[in-house]
Amino acid sequence: MDEVVARCPVTLGAFLKLAGAAVTGGEAKLMVQSGSVRVNGHVETRRGHKLLAGDVVAVEGREFRLCSSAR
Repeated sequence: MDEVVARCPVTLGAFLKLAGAAVTGGEAKLMVQSGSVRVNGHVETRRGHKLLAGDVVAVEGREFRLCSSAR
């Protein structure tokens, strides 16, 4: 599992770009809308879903954990 450091909360779409799972916002949108993204084990279809520290995002066989930055 890869850890991604970001200021919380962060939207799912932005997180996918930060994690490198999506190159563009449009690609992130398509990934989320297709139902291929899971947040904490549940399918999430809202790109604007707010993620908090400790949330786990799974997409395309990879898992990412959100870690909060100090700022």
